[in-house]
Amino acid sequence: IRSGRVAEGRELQLAQATPLADRLERLTNQLVNQAEADMVASVDTSHDAFVRARWAVTGFAVAAVPALAQYNTPATSPQSMPQAAPAADTKPAGLNPSQGALKAIVELQKAVVANDTANIPARVAAAQAVAKTKEDRYLIAVFQRQAALAAKDNVALAAAVDAIVNSGVVDSTKIAALYMDLGIQQFNAKQFQQAAASFQRAAAVTPNDPQTVELLAQAQAAGGQNAEAAGTFQRAIQARLAANQKPSEDMYRRAVQAAYDAHLPTAVELSRQWVSTYPTPDSWRNSIAIYRNLKRPDVEGTLDLLRLMQTTGALSSAADYELFATAAAEQANYVEAQSIIDAGIAAHKVDPASPMFRDVIAGLKSKQKLTEADLVEAVKMAQSGQQMVRVGDRYFSMGQYAKAAALYRQGLAKGGGDPEIANLHLGMALARAGDKAGATAAFNAVTGARSDVAKFWLLYLQSQA
Repeated sequence: IRSGRVAEGRELQLAQATPLADRLERLTNQLVNQAEADMVASVDTSHDAFVRARWAVTGFAVAAVPALAQYNTPATSPQSMPQAAPAADTKPAGLNPSQGALKAIVELQKAVVANDTANIPARVAAAQAVAKTKEDRYLIAVFQRQAALAAKDNVALAAAVDAIVNSGVVDSTKIAALYMDLGIQQFNAKQFQQAAASFQRAAAVTPNDPQTVELLAQAQAAGGQNAEAAGTFQRAIQARLAANQKPSEDMYRRAVQAAYDAHLPTAVELSRQWVSTYPTPDSWRNSIAIYRNLKRPDVEGTLDLLRLMQTTGALSSAADYELFATAAAEQANYVEAQSIIDAGIAAHKVDPASPMFRDVIAGLKSKQKLTEADLVEAVKMAQSGQQMVRVGDRYFSMGQYAKAAALYRQGLAKGGGDPEIANLHLGMALARAGDKAGATAAFNAVTGARSDVAKFWLLYLQSQA
């Protein structure tokens, strides 16, 4: 088709002197090539015209979490879609309409090409009445599909595609392309459930094609089937990985969004996969926001996650800084709370005169800020492992990670505190100090509820050279 045979024999009128056999052969070639060409061209055009669903959902509003970070998924621009596999360059072997149906099929073709909508139904009925072979039924269905596309009639289009497939003429590659095209037409018409069904049929024929599975997931999500979409997006991600391809960040975003909207616990794991593959300030911020919304960690856990956000450059809003400073102050770590306020001012995220920060800043002014000399005395006075850990937290907030790590180890040895917090903070200090092996061992020693926070810190550690 694409090598030039599309144009072959466009003129159906032949010289009267042409022998009947030659005339029939040329008519057949023209008919088949034109039908095939029209089908391929329309499939390619619809792929080019496909507009992906846009995702601009914000919120993740959970009243129990103060100053919650918002999860913003930027709208995606239209992207070029996978091209449907082209039809064969020549007509399929043995694809010849029966002599008894040839005239009626040619009349149908003329009506379709002329967009003679008033007469197309009658021409279809006439052709179907004399159709004897699968080739006859295939060609009739091809022209029905062409008419349905011109009329933007997706119900008729679906029937035509089914008829083409049921003719037994096309191979699996073309079947998948036809159902993908049908799904795209339905998606663009906001017929999401029908689009999902069409993409499902394409995926059944080509189960290892990641893009087919991804299209199915998009249709499911657009149709509100978020739980199904999350699972399908996971299949698409796995299919990419199995093909030694890196899934796009957009695919991870969509998977996370679908799982979160469906309130699935897999949203946390998917967000970790996202940040592991694309460790950016945006992915860190959103992944941690998702975890906080779904798991609702205590002040200790929230503070450790905010420290990770600070480490990865993911603090980006006034609310982030306000929550961080407030959480640090609740643990009497006023040095850390003040340093966060100062960093927010320097980053032009904190307005000291705003109601959000006015009281926090005023409260910190009256609090004692421990110095290094004070911490040396505090170590001497510490009676329990818990007190050792808290002094270590003050060194950590000052950026003295080696001293903090030493105190966390002493706290573990002395006992009397929470070993999960001690191991987690030890791993954080060692990670910031550059001791990757030591930090990994400490994070792996964290169990229970705080192991989720440790996993996030492990991802950060793994992202470091």
